[in-house]
Amino acid sequence: MAAPAVSQPRSSKTESYVDNKRKEDVRQANITAARAVADAVRTSLGPKGMDKMISTASGEVIITNDGATILNQMGVLQPAAKMLVELSKSQDTTAGDGTTTVVVIAGALLKQCLLLLSSGIHPTVISDSLHKASVKAVDVLTAMAVPVELSDRESLVKSASTSLNSKVVSQYSTLLAPLAVDAVLSVVDPAKPDLVDLRDIKIVKKLGGTVDDTEMVKGLVFDKKVSHASGGLTRMENAKIAVIQFQISPPKTDIEQSIVVSDYTQMDRILKEERNYILGMIKKIKATGCNVLLIQKSILRDAVTDLSLHYLAKAKILVVKDVERDDIEFITKTLNCLPIANIEHFKEEKMGYADLVEEVSVGEGKIVKITGIRDMGRTATVLVRGSNQLVLDEADRSLHDALCVIRCLVNKQFLIAGGGAPEIELSRQLGAWAKVLHGMEGYCVRSFAEALEVIPYTLAENAGLNPITIVTELRNRHAQGEINAGINVRKGQITNILEENVVQPLLVSTSAITLATECVRMILKIDDIVTVR
Repeated sequence: MAAPAVSQPRSSKTESYVDNKRKEDVRQANITAARAVADAVRTSLGPKGMDKMISTASGEVIITNDGATILNQMGVLQPAAKMLVELSKSQDTTAGDGTTTVVVIAGALLKQCLLLLSSGIHPTVISDSLHKASVKAVDVLTAMAVPVELSDRESLVKSASTSLNSKVVSQYSTLLAPLAVDAVLSVVDPAKPDLVDLRDIKIVKKLGGTVDDTEMVKGLVFDKKVSHASGGLTRMENAKIAVIQFQISPPKTDIEQSIVVSDYTQMDRILKEERNYILGMIKKIKATGCNVLLIQKSILRDAVTDLSLHYLAKAKILVVKDVERDDIEFITKTLNCLPIANIEHFKEEKMGYADLVEEVSVGEGKIVKITGIRDMGRTATVLVRGSNQLVLDEADRSLHDALCVIRCLVNKQFLIAGGGAPEIELSRQLGAWAKVLHGMEGYCVRSFAEALEVIPYTLAENAGLNPITIVTELRNRHAQGEINAGINVRKGQITNILEENVVQPLLVSTSAITLATECVRMILKIDDIVTVR
């Protein structure tokens, strides 16, 4: 567009010269920034991906392979790049796994968009075509998925171990995968099977031992010690458990005041009253036959004093104090009991029953285990062990990913091959579909198809194979109709991935593609950044 000669008077608005340079610059800057973020996590994709060491401002070190964790910890300032961080977060909440994949796909799509923009295609056209392509892609994926039954435990374990294989703790996947499956299946409610609340699975981390010592506990685990004041019990069989939210300590007044005691006899009376007050409470508790107390942390005053602990120990009641307020709901659900908010409401029907409550020493600390709970609610507790804090945290995150994968399978009971197979198949089918479309659309869809090849390419690259030969060979296999041919990273060649047990839930792949496309469309449509001071 050349500017019209200045000498002529301007006839109309349309002929005036419009400067489009800035809009292109903003787009270019956004896309470059977002791609830089995508390239940062690209190396940690797949089973042979590298791990990132993140050093936070407070001097804390995190070692992780989880895309969402890496991006969350990275301080990203550029607004468009922040969108990619949000993208991996939303994939984390939707599917739980594939957080790296989704960012890598978005990065590849942006790269293709730059090429399309530089050929002069309008951003809106690109955006619409991408949307069409992503809808088509989801159909293709659904067509190649294999249905799975929840009773088929083996398939569930396979998909959980595929999720764990790319993590730091991959050598323990034979232990963690079945554990995750059992945990999810024990909290699934047969009445409404598609609702799995991962809050019903509590993960307790304890330093010491190795990840091999991780176990699932049928019951409850507290990361606390039993209060040992004046010879408190540490083991109780046939326990009757009460969860209390009131304080067993002398009452305080509501207002700030001080009492001046001038006479010693009055002092004595105060102490006696306190003692009688506590003894009265403990007698009421003992009368119901309760022998285990879980006491909620109190803000206003001490939940228990040394005196009350002494009397409780004498009454042969085992006490666990300082139970967090957030855990109360989980505890009452597991024990099938009600929290008791006032001593007057202390009734037998509000208590839970268990065969054994005992204190177990684990590593350097101690934990309280409650097992053999009668009418136990649908919850599960996993005790994770690790030799140091870094491994422990990473094991916790990996386990969470595995749990999410199984939750996806419970929600949408379809499996799909892993190892870059679905992406290449998509690329092939969309490429064929693009030839049928007319005009710019076909051109854009072909770019979308090419962008999807980044997943197998990166997988091969991270495994130290030659990406170009591998991807070419993959295309060739898929063109011959081998839908499930994928990269076998361990053998370094192309095999049927379903037979190698590399599988993932359909939901992970479909949500990755739809979310990545949405994010890219959003970035494309931005043509200016306005900063408001």
